[in-house]
Amino acid sequence: MRAIMKNPVIQIDPEIQSGEPVFFQTRVPIKSLFDYLSTGESLETYLEDFPAVTKEQALVVIEQSGHLLLQAYQIINAENIVR
Repeated sequence: MRAIMKNPVIQIDPEIQSGEPVFFQTRVPIKSLFDYLSTGESLETYLEDFPAVTKEQALVVIEQSGHLLLQAYQIINAENIVR
């Protein structure tokens, strides 16, 4: 797993995009990255269209999301085994 970045990657502020999670110090919603990728767009295209987002930020969000998804799956799977 990648070391935790010294700088935050995600920002949540009620004054920015109504509190929707955005890339730190931008107004770009995190959801926009997943929307792009889910339609088959490349990360490179996303970064071209949202130049305020760095490649490092996008990769950290993707990596952290993957880890969270796997953890959630393991928790759900463990709960189903206990029942």
